[in-house]
Amino acid sequence: MNFEYSPKSREMLAKLQDFMDTHVLPANHRFHELANQGIYPLEVIEPLKAKAFEAGLWNLFTPELEDSDPGTRLTNLEYAPLAECMGRVPWSPEVFNCNAPDSGNMEILKQFGTPAQKKRWLEPLMKGELRSVVGLTEPDAASSDLTNLATTITRDGDEYVINGRKWFSTGAKHPNAKLCIVFGVSDSAPDADPHRKHSFILVPMDTPGFEVVRDVAIMHHHAPEGHCEIMMRDVRVPVDAMLGGEGDGFMLAQARLGPGRIHHCMRTIGQCELALELLCERALERQTFGKPIADNANIQDWIAQSRMEIDAARLLMLQTAWKMDQNGAKAARIDVSAIKVMAARLQTQVVDRAIQVFGAAGITPDTPLSYLWTWGRAMRFLDGPDEVHLKVIARNELKKAKGSIGKNLAHFVPPHMGK
Repeated sequence: MNFEYSPKSREMLAKLQDFMDTHVLPANHRFHELANQGIYPLEVIEPLKAKAFEAGLWNLFTPELEDSDPGTRLTNLEYAPLAECMGRVPWSPEVFNCNAPDSGNMEILKQFGTPAQKKRWLEPLMKGELRSVVGLTEPDAASSDLTNLATTITRDGDEYVINGRKWFSTGAKHPNAKLCIVFGVSDSAPDADPHRKHSFILVPMDTPGFEVVRDVAIMHHHAPEGHCEIMMRDVRVPVDAMLGGEGDGFMLAQARLGPGRIHHCMRTIGQCELALELLCERALERQTFGKPIADNANIQDWIAQSRMEIDAARLLMLQTAWKMDQNGAKAARIDVSAIKVMAARLQTQVVDRAIQVFGAAGITPDTPLSYLWTWGRAMRFLDGPDEVHLKVIARNELKKAKGSIGKNLAHFVPPHMGK
């Protein structure tokens, strides 16, 4: 395994870092000033997108990029340090057209969309001309088990009729949000295979009966793009709005979630690096009882633990990205689950230490730490809760052990114990 960044990746990272320093960071205050007024900061985002496109820092997230597509093709391993860099300013991925949920939606449209669907939705998404949403989780179901999801997609002549309620649909408040990719039950037969009952369907958000009910704040933190509850009452779309075939929902969901999960983890590591930097700077400048708190052994322990944990998580993330590049997302399924759990826990651990070092200021909007902590806590649910991923990892270990029960121990039992 070779996780060294390629010359192309290092070149792109230097270019991206310069763009962040020159354009993104100076715009950060204005972004939040507008967002705090309830205004989505298009006046900040759109000019930066034009600059990023011109600079070739565009659609960096997918190895599936073709020569005719706008952007720069990178492998997952090459993209990792760039996503980490973007993650330090959580709103910045949109500047480079690398933001969720659009990145995942673009990937499944590219893999499974018809030519007409690609023309209508994928092309403007890849150009950054519109935004999209995914309608997956539901407030009335334990959504970690997708077979529980109950939104219905019912065939009626030349149309599908959609009824249901979704929430935590990120981006639904964005002024450029035009498309919702909805997951629902398309086969309600009692004896149908539970993993072939669901489908994804493309729903224009201006369709009659489609309503964004409210923005759902995450631990009282409001994101300007929204994590919204959506209601669909007799929403009608033509039959050619089906993405893939009927019953392909689970297959498409897995194709979409694998890369999306690791992208979250890449950005998280960047946010943890930022938190550690802030922790160290604050520890050096803040004094209690006549000396910098950086002199205290417990603070030094926190710094050391954070460095070791971040580096360990980064190595696991790079291993996962490498496996995806070598053998595809499915082959890295266990690794994706592992880094998903590890990264979310890492973020709350490291950021919590930084908050403690800042004192009461750490829980105010005067630093980015409270935002980063709430996002880290939310990540323990996003794209599947910790418990589901831990179960995936454990089952894989138990499966490996079944073929060797007793063999390992036999090599360590003293001779007289075996008689």
